[in-house]
Amino acid sequence: MQHYFLEQTKTELRLRNYSPKTVKSYLACLADFFAYLSDNPENFNLDKIKQYLLLKQSKGYAPQTVNLYLNAVKFFYYDVLKNCQKIDIKFAKTSKKLPIVLSRAEIALILDQIKNTKHWLMVALAYGAGLRVSEVVSLKAGDIQPDELTIHLKDAKGKKDRLTIIPEKLKNNLYSLVKDRDGGEPLFESERGGRLTERTAQAVFEKALKLSGLKKNATFHSLRHSFATHLLENGTDVRFVQELLGHANIRTTQIYTHVTNPAIKNIKSPF
Repeated sequence: MQHYFLEQTKTELRLRNYSPKTVKSYLACLADFFAYLSDNPENFNLDKIKQYLLLKQSKGYAPQTVNLYLNAVKFFYYDVLKNCQKIDIKFAKTSKKLPIVLSRAEIALILDQIKNTKHWLMVALAYGAGLRVSEVVSLKAGDIQPDELTIHLKDAKGKKDRLTIIPEKLKNNLYSLVKDRDGGEPLFESERGGRLTERTAQAVFEKALKLSGLKKNATFHSLRHSFATHLLENGTDVRFVQELLGHANIRTTQIYTHVTNPAIKNIKSPF
């Protein structure tokens, strides 16, 4: 029975063009939810849904993770079973933590640790163009326009295309990498053929971070955070930054204004 419902959910998610990552996450959440229920999932029980989510909270799950479980359950009842009974549960508050941002000097120090030319260019481009790890490993040779200093990202997060910028200092490196290449080839190929994996890209960054001696709890995604913060520090309008990052909501981009707040940075401590 549970397998049948999971297959139904998978079909519905694919028909609605959800990303493979979201499909995988929703199915894992629902498999866990079904295991928790002692009853047929078709028998809608709002109290059990609430108890299930409270159990996740009590185990220390992050607010974003609890929301993921809630969204998966809502999708199952609303879109798979076509159940009209309202799941009136407030979303858990998302974390207010500020993103971890690296300074320009720290990024230069990290890049200095990467001796493999291809890996160096991948990390430098992720920072210089504000790319997610999934985006940088998915790049194809034809997505790069070195002469125009732009990248055309296709089917990025949310199934949206967008343009972002290439730093001038990477223009020649990228031109050498894409010339005489078929447009459909992966920009960063693995030694075994095909594109580099997200995990490989993350491992390259983690190793370089460790070698740099920096103690910040940074990740590959910190490169994107740093790109946004440094643009705002340079005086770039927040709406242009929003467009470059591909954020649907301006509020997502505005978190970086808290990191780069000059009013706070100019205040002198009384100590």
